[in-house]
Amino acid sequence: DGRAPKHAFARLRTRPNRDPRADRGVARPQEARQQTKERTKVIRAVKKVNRSRKRAMKATCLRTEGKGQTAIVATAKHVNRNRCRKGEWAKSKGCTWKTNTFRPLRESIVERTRCRVADVESADGGSTSDEKPYAEVEIDCEADPTYTVISIKASNRPGLLSTMTKTFRDLGLDVNKAVLDSSNGVAVDTFYVLDSSGSKITSDRDVRNIKSYIMTFLANVPAAGRMERPALAFLKQAEEGTADERRKSQLLYNLMDTYTKNDVLSIQESIVHHVEYTLGRSRYRFDNFEAYQATALAVRDRLIEVFNDTQHHFFESDPKRVYYLSMEFLMGRSLLNSLYNLSLKDEFEQALRELGYDLETVVEQERDAALGNGGLGRLAACFLDSMATLNLPAGGYGMRYQYGMFRQVLQEGFQHEQPDYWLTFGNPWEIQRMNVAHPVKFYGHVSVHEEDGRQVFRWNAGETIEAVAYDNPVPGYNTDNTINLRLWSGKPDHEFDLESFNTGDYVSAILAKQRAETISSVLYPDDRTYEGKELRLRQQHFMVSASLQDMLRRFKSQHGSNFDLLPEKVALQLNDTHPTIGVPELMRLLMDENGLGWTKSWELATKIFSFTNHTVLPEALERWPVSLIERLLPRHMQIIYDINWRFLQSIKEKVDNETLGRLSIIEDSPYDGEKFVRMAYLAMVASHTVNGVAAIHSELIKETIFADFYKIWPEKFQNKTNGVTQRRWLAFCNPKLRTIISETLGTEEWITNLDLLNGLREHADDPELQRKWQEVKQHNKAKLAELVQKTTGISLPTNAMYDIQVKRIHEYKRQLLNILSVIDRYARIRGMSEEEKKNVVPRVVIIGGKAAPGYDAAKRIIKLVSAVGDRVNNDPAVGDLLKVVFIPDYNVSLAETIIPGSELSQHISTAGTEASGTSNMKFAMNGSLIIGTMDGANVEIAEEIGEENMFIFGVRAHEVPHLRASRGEFQTPDRFNEAVSMISRGEFGWSDFFQPLVDNISGSADFYLLANDFLSYLEAQEKVDDAYRDQARWTKMSILSTAGSGKFSSDRTIQQYAKEIWGICPCCLKDA
Repeated sequence: DGRAPKHAFARLRTRPNRDPRADRGVARPQEARQQTKERTKVIRAVKKVNRSRKRAMKATCLRTEGKGQTAIVATAKHVNRNRCRKGEWAKSKGCTWKTNTFRPLRESIVERTRCRVADVESADGGSTSDEKPYAEVEIDCEADPTYTVISIKASNRPGLLSTMTKTFRDLGLDVNKAVLDSSNGVAVDTFYVLDSSGSKITSDRDVRNIKSYIMTFLANVPAAGRMERPALAFLKQAEEGTADERRKSQLLYNLMDTYTKNDVLSIQESIVHHVEYTLGRSRYRFDNFEAYQATALAVRDRLIEVFNDTQHHFFESDPKRVYYLSMEFLMGRSLLNSLYNLSLKDEFEQALRELGYDLETVVEQERDAALGNGGLGRLAACFLDSMATLNLPAGGYGMRYQYGMFRQVLQEGFQHEQPDYWLTFGNPWEIQRMNVAHPVKFYGHVSVHEEDGRQVFRWNAGETIEAVAYDNPVPGYNTDNTINLRLWSGKPDHEFDLESFNTGDYVSAILAKQRAETISSVLYPDDRTYEGKELRLRQQHFMVSASLQDMLRRFKSQHGSNFDLLPEKVALQLNDTHPTIGVPELMRLLMDENGLGWTKSWELATKIFSFTNHTVLPEALERWPVSLIERLLPRHMQIIYDINWRFLQSIKEKVDNETLGRLSIIEDSPYDGEKFVRMAYLAMVASHTVNGVAAIHSELIKETIFADFYKIWPEKFQNKTNGVTQRRWLAFCNPKLRTIISETLGTEEWITNLDLLNGLREHADDPELQRKWQEVKQHNKAKLAELVQKTTGISLPTNAMYDIQVKRIHEYKRQLLNILSVIDRYARIRGMSEEEKKNVVPRVVIIGGKAAPGYDAAKRIIKLVSAVGDRVNNDPAVGDLLKVVFIPDYNVSLAETIIPGSELSQHISTAGTEASGTSNMKFAMNGSLIIGTMDGANVEIAEEIGEENMFIFGVRAHEVPHLRASRGEFQTPDRFNEAVSMISRGEFGWSDFFQPLVDNISGSADFYLLANDFLSYLEAQEKVDDAYRDQARWTKMSILSTAGSGKFSSDRTIQQYAKEIWGICPCCLKDA
């Protein structure tokens, strides 16, 4: 077909002197040319030596004192295979590669050139010139009528079998059968081989030379070092089994007893292998997207090795494990994050470059995993990263949403939601586990039976959906530990109703399949309708039921039905109220499926559940109508009623009737008499620990939404201030700043110990550090401006201050306050003379975030930002002094460019409304100064960084209730009134559309106190301008912002969870 022959000998005969990279159109580097010259010199020298030796044809390993080691390197491979030999053998031995020449086996092995190699001394503890492993080789041509039998007895070392396999391949020998065995550290292997023509080896000279050649390599099998894979327990257990069992186990281990190599050539082979064999594409022609897929699969190969070994190690060590249950995991892109965590970024970058591809371009082909919305999902992703890095026996459970949240598109400034088809072309990072599926029940009725003298409840489900597992390896940084994020996808319990189809009822035939798959289609369906509420509850139950069944399956595989051990082996963390339906589900599984009584089941449940609350807003606490749960999950409603009754009975002597009603899990609506299940209360009653996510938040929930619970169970309450992973959010997304920090601190240990950033404080006044810091920030601003130009078409100046507010659009986050201040700034600039404008600090205001599909006010805010931007950006009287941009479809990948380029970040929620926030931590780590209220984590950031290095404004949380109560009497500031008036009179168009926003902030309707904080906010903005004019001062504040971020690592947060809530300890694969 015109393609070059693949056979090594054919390649050599047709193109003996051609560099393989010429086929790819890649120029040979200077190093390769130099190596060619060196090889030529050594070949000549070796030939001269061989001519002078009478016994040059004897293939042995010669050792001469002071002259190094002479080793035969025979191969019938392409020159690139030579380089592989250089990287894999010589490099691991600490050798300098010299030369190699080739002749086919048929011409006689003995005439192959010997190459001279420098004295061997392995840095990783391999065999040295003074220390050689034991080895014996016997070749028998008579024992078998068909094959030549090669028997090898050698010290059993990792890599031995793979080395022998390559040796036979290099010699042109085909191994048709192998019998492997080992005992007492000695491998006894027998290989039945034929030569390349399919014949036995008959030449005595070939037999002698093959034996010598094998002995040479056996004497120099490199020690695996960290490449050695751990020998698992099943291998040790097999020693007690039959001979066949021992041989099988030894073979399975020996076939993959070392990890995949990570030199550039091995990486290139992996990528090209996947292009041709996985993607089915020609390795001579594949585009950037296919390069991404192949590269991702090559990285995944390496992840799977350590992932499997980690999971086996957890199984064998049997530590207590934590399972993190969350409806959201906003993971972002995986390729670059995995490469950094595996310390393979440079190797893959070079490998791709030599193949003709750019890593940065390849990375851009990956779609963000659309498994979350905002901070809740991103926090869960950071936590998994820290769990893996800290070597904790942990894992996550969530949903494999087919379309995720939605893709935000702006049309004339209006948000439009489109499906996010992130799985359209598959996800190379996931591993589908068709053998891991659990039935999840819905609807139906409950019947009661008597069995062995006890009452048994049986749920006769009206619908069953199979939950199929998809595993996503999550690597830790600077560790082999790789943990699992297991996501569930819905499949029908029977694939297709053929009978209905054959009778012409085509709709019914596929209805069950569509209904099953719908359950995992979209993150957060619109719950304004009853059907939307039902689907959302179905999703929650689907996720927790599959996860709990999976957890119990794993527990029972090791401990049988000894459920007394469950609290010693399992911890379950509820990430907000969404997974709380797991409480009655676990009770059902223990009682109805495993035969435990109520008392024992409740004792176990309350010892393994813990609950993280993420809100202080009563309206944000999840409630489900009792009628909906009774219809969808009838058995669960029975259990919830029982939990509530027993709970109220246990406390009725401690509280009055009014308090008892407030504490009830079942809420009676005072308006229409409808009953609701308060999911946060259910989680509170069932969990042994409840934590807030920032110091101020944890105190507020004790005083507000959970005040009655705090009075009866004060010991349950803890604080665990959120954190973010400094790896993705500083070291990886801001590599130039990483370099400066590491140079200044003299170490990169801060990547796993963020407290070391405190060492930057003593250098904050250093002019040279400030100069470098400013250069990095300017570089990152240019990248951000390029991103904005690409996504919006708006050209931004890079000599302006970049002022950023990116987060979920919500009234309490007060994006409206931000845009009102922009309107005020715009009006003032327009009223200035040209001379006055010279003193204005140019500013670029970037706002981004998604509004929930049913959140009308948030959508109007997005339109207002766009309308103000259209007016300001096209006003010649303003020019580059002010630019306003709404960046659409904000996600993790955009954040990785936006955050490093930010100079000022806005975190301006009404005090007492933000639980914590994590974007403030990311911005602060990257040296962006914060303007904000004393809300959420801002309070603790101010304590660490210093209020003098932030711009704090606004009322405090304890003042908010009184100000709201007296809001009708408040005299709004004139500047506030003027900004609102500009909206009302149509300065930005769409005055009727914006009127509901105006109404929401007028008079007593201003629930989030925008008018109260407006003047304080403007004063803080003036302080921002003053500080920015003094670049030395601003840069010092920026450095101190980064220096004070040590507390806000998710590593610290997870260490606290592990020690104070979960009771788990590290379980490191390296200790296996």
